[in-house]
Amino acid sequence: MSIKRLRTVAALSAVVALALSACGGGGGNDNGTAAGGAKNEFNAGLAAVVNPSDKKGGTIKMGHSDTWDSLDPGETYYGYAWNFARLYGRSLLMFKPAPGKAANEVVPDLAEGLGVPTDGGKTWTYKIRKGVKFDDGTEVKAKDVKYAVLRSTDKETFPNGPAYFEAFLNLPAGYKGPYKSKGVNTDSAISTPDDYTIVFHLKNGFGGFDYLAQLPQTMPVPEAKDTGARYRNTIVSSGPYKFANLQPDKSFELVRNDKWDQATDPNRKALPDKYQVSLKVNADDIDNRVISGDLDIDVSGTGVQPASLSKVLTDPALKAQADNASLARLWYTSINPTVPPFNNIECRKAIQYGMNKASYQTAYGGPFSGGDLATTLMPPLVPGYEKFDLYPAGPDSKGDQAKAKEALTACGQPNGFTTNMAYRSDRPREKATAEAFQQALKPIGINLTLKGYPSGDYFSQYAGNPPFVVANKIGLATNGWGADWNDGFGFLSQIVDSRVIRPTGGSSNTSVRIPDVDKMLDAAIAETDTAKREKLWAPIDKRVMEEAVIYPGVYAKSLLLRPKNLSNVFISEAFNMYDYLSLGVK
Repeated sequence: MSIKRLRTVAALSAVVALALSACGGGGGNDNGTAAGGAKNEFNAGLAAVVNPSDKKGGTIKMGHSDTWDSLDPGETYYGYAWNFARLYGRSLLMFKPAPGKAANEVVPDLAEGLGVPTDGGKTWTYKIRKGVKFDDGTEVKAKDVKYAVLRSTDKETFPNGPAYFEAFLNLPAGYKGPYKSKGVNTDSAISTPDDYTIVFHLKNGFGGFDYLAQLPQTMPVPEAKDTGARYRNTIVSSGPYKFANLQPDKSFELVRNDKWDQATDPNRKALPDKYQVSLKVNADDIDNRVISGDLDIDVSGTGVQPASLSKVLTDPALKAQADNASLARLWYTSINPTVPPFNNIECRKAIQYGMNKASYQTAYGGPFSGGDLATTLMPPLVPGYEKFDLYPAGPDSKGDQAKAKEALTACGQPNGFTTNMAYRSDRPREKATAEAFQQALKPIGINLTLKGYPSGDYFSQYAGNPPFVVANKIGLATNGWGADWNDGFGFLSQIVDSRVIRPTGGSSNTSVRIPDVDKMLDAAIAETDTAKREKLWAPIDKRVMEEAVIYPGVYAKSLLLRPKNLSNVFISEAFNMYDYLSLGVK
């Protein structure tokens, strides 16, 4: 998921209201100011709409360097996938499709309004809009949302998705989802008193439940059309587009859903006629094709690859077509304490001191597109961030080999050791990161064998699968995280809470198993005072770093190429990439 900016868990914050400007006709041109929008220049898309237009028609062409983690809204967890899913599914709420900080505002989508809390935030009620239809013409009812959420709690069938609902809902003891617990009464967790009302019942009060209501897991699924794990290839749309020509792991298209009614949807203009998505395209080739105009968007939304960076920055025309966004995201490496000798904290500290931090930054493209050197988990954009550095990397940020060798001696490995390091094979920057670790650690006797695995299954089958990690001695694993919504809980919970680790795989937390941290998270989420709560996140961050189970690399920045053929282009702060819902074709 990456997902998810500038909010607090207790209540919806006031945000700057920035409206989408629009004009009839064909938008602007590549050299001037689009009518009613921002001038086409460097960083124009950060806080304004470039080439605004209401013109309908045309095809948007997207490429992805691997396959999708899952098109099923019940189990997807990449930010680009959440951004894209809004084209074919409607969650109860959504982040506002607008530039600037307005994108952090949660607004009604399938629901008529925001949730109504009662019982101290333990009960949340939503009214569903009437007249919303699936692509087969049947009307969406509250039961379809209830079923969608319940099926998403089955993490054996759907290993990739977030684990908030099973953590917070008052589910029956031993409940394993509608397939394995068929016929079990679940009204204690979700009730539907009528066709257009859905009520969520929580174990404890949670003032920020609206953030969960915007998750793709609340996109309705008709039980009669559910095909379990195969549903990812047979999605029933509730949005303005539906699937066509879906070839798993190769390509798919979205075409207009003729059952979608604009009158029921205040957030979507549905301008293009079609979206074409090609999968498993080489990442560098995607950049070259976007530059040439043969492809519109790298759908992963993580920015140009290092090979294209200098080309973009040294060509005035290309630089004017780029946006350099600072993100509430961390690129980091998990250090797995379940893999010897990392079950010894001193061996983990050897990694902390021995790694060349500057080379991590270089692997991601340097400070311009990679980001700033990180020493904490939480990036500076997350409310509650505090600066600290438990493992100084020296004045040149290239590591402290003397400290690393001291740690190796303390952990009983004075001559070093051998371990494996995982990375996502379709991501050149992660491969470069793994190579940087390999080079930096070799002089102190730590020898790494690098293992590349595909992004689509990286967490469900490989780096996020505990038995695989242990059996294959994956001591280190490249990782990255952007908040599901931008506060301490939205950033930290899914990467440091040991209770989200799934025995069969699929968790973004691969290395943090600290009971103290679980208790600290519970105490923080129970704090209703925003200022007090925000002060509780940094101690959690520091406690994780004390255990040395995560090596923080860089606080992310991305250099995105603005699609030259498209209209209504802007960065969504909620997703840290271009807003796919608003795009049109010039």
